[in-house]
Amino acid sequence: MPCNVFITGATGYLGRHVAEALLTRGHAVRALVRHGSAGKVPAGCAIVVGDPFDRRTFTNAVAQGDTFLQLVGVPRPSPVKAREFVQIDLRSAGESIRAALAASAAHFVYVSVAQPAPVMRAYQAARREAEVALRASGLRHTILRPWYVLGPGHRWPAALLPFYWMMERIPSTRDAARRLGLVTLPQMVSAVVHAIEHPPDHSRIVEVPQIKQLVN
Repeated sequence: MPCNVFITGATGYLGRHVAEALLTRGHAVRALVRHGSAGKVPAGCAIVVGDPFDRRTFTNAVAQGDTFLQLVGVPRPSPVKAREFVQIDLRSAGESIRAALAASAAHFVYVSVAQPAPVMRAYQAARREAEVALRASGLRHTILRPWYVLGPGHRWPAALLPFYWMMERIPSTRDAARRLGLVTLPQMVSAVVHAIEHPPDHSRIVEVPQIKQLVN
């Protein structure tokens, strides 16, 4: 059944590909963009001009029964961007959750990050706080937790694949290696689309091993 999907972050690395996949599969997509960014959104999306950090600018564009997909985040996260994770990732997630709740959205899909992990702790903390807010909202929701998404311009961790292969064969490190494993952009897009097309009864968390298996 076709879904009506409201996306924040549709101009980003993951968002553009997810929006295109949803349109191809017959879903209606509305994309929240800032002034001057409409040209970055895939053709076929309905454009909603607004500020992802101010729900008052877009709540009225979210319809009752929509699926709300939250993808706004700091590009190319790194440990030096701790303040940005709070100001961008966490702040936008909070505004989106409140907007979805006010509009009676049917399903909220949030792309978080795999956790716990020994690095990128500020990033994990911001995303974890957003997860807590989402659970507290009472919205039906899906949380996806990738670690790193390999794709165009995002390939350097591929050099670590032999290391992951080895760690997965050691009992004491196997679980962590699988939970913090690398996923490809097509795998991640497929997992997000699958989450939208198959909402849970109430809540669901999708970790890296499941992301790798969800192929539409």
